[in-house]
Amino acid sequence: MLFLWLYMFYSCAGSCAGLTARGSPAPPRAAPPLPPLLPGEPGDESSLEEQRAAPDAGSPISSFFNGSGTKRLPQAIIIGVKKGGTRALLEFLRVHPDVRAVGAEPHFFDRNYERGLAWYRDLMPKTLEGQITMEKTPSYFVTKEAPARISSMSKGTKLIVVVRDPVTRAISDYTQTLSKKPDIPTFESLTFKNRTTGLIDTSWSAIQIGIYAKHLENWLLYFPIGQILFVSGERLISDPAGELGRVQDFLGLKRIITDKHFYFNKTKGFPCLKKAEGSSKPHCLGKTKGRTHPDIDQEVVQRLRDFYRPFNMKFYQMTGQDFGWD
Repeated sequence: MLFLWLYMFYSCAGSCAGLTARGSPAPPRAAPPLPPLLPGEPGDESSLEEQRAAPDAGSPISSFFNGSGTKRLPQAIIIGVKKGGTRALLEFLRVHPDVRAVGAEPHFFDRNYERGLAWYRDLMPKTLEGQITMEKTPSYFVTKEAPARISSMSKGTKLIVVVRDPVTRAISDYTQTLSKKPDIPTFESLTFKNRTTGLIDTSWSAIQIGIYAKHLENWLLYFPIGQILFVSGERLISDPAGELGRVQDFLGLKRIITDKHFYFNKTKGFPCLKKAEGSSKPHCLGKTKGRTHPDIDQEVVQRLRDFYRPFNMKFYQMTGQDFGWD
């Protein structure tokens, strides 16, 4: 009915022009032209297709389009872990038409909680009925206050954790820091409180994050295990479509993201999208992903594997999944 009314409204504009002098309403002004399309700026999550479809604010039908979406608190959050593959998972998920996600990490439940839920909601993209609002902030998984805060927002929030071999994850974490601070101590020296005794320094965040079982215990105080999906960072590389199938099922989405969406980039060593959200071009994660790791003393690597083994075994039991890290 709205479109029929608009058609009649514009059709009358020319033929009824002569009635103006007799006291009839003046014909409407022509809607201003749409602005040229520009690539989205950081933080702007609207796709190019949506930019093409959305009219300029001066258009008489802008209120119709602007009212078609609503900013909602997220129904699903990727809560961890750092250097596990969270960015890859988010970018892959954004291909799905029923997923709308914030690109930047909001860090609401760890750094910005005092700003309030209204501030948090305003960061979210608009969604239509049936679409899922998502965000990802990997540090939530290791933030003690995060489970209670998310539960307070909504006990029904679905949580996703991307996990990876904790030893490889720690080296990747160190590699990222090294790229920003080339003068930091060696990985080997940071790993131990005392290398002679072999005592691992669990206060170092690169080591501490990988004790997944310890962090998961905190989340299970507020969320049932069935409300948390654990994605394998390794399988996200070797079988992205398979892992995305599990994620889509978990979120109650139709399995739209399949093998046809991916190709393997041999240079980077991980899968890339044939077409990213809102684009017809192939898309790989940026240069900050897939960095070459420094050579680490294999004795240190083995000691770390021995350290993590009991925690890994407990994590397998808690999740009901064997991630094959040993």
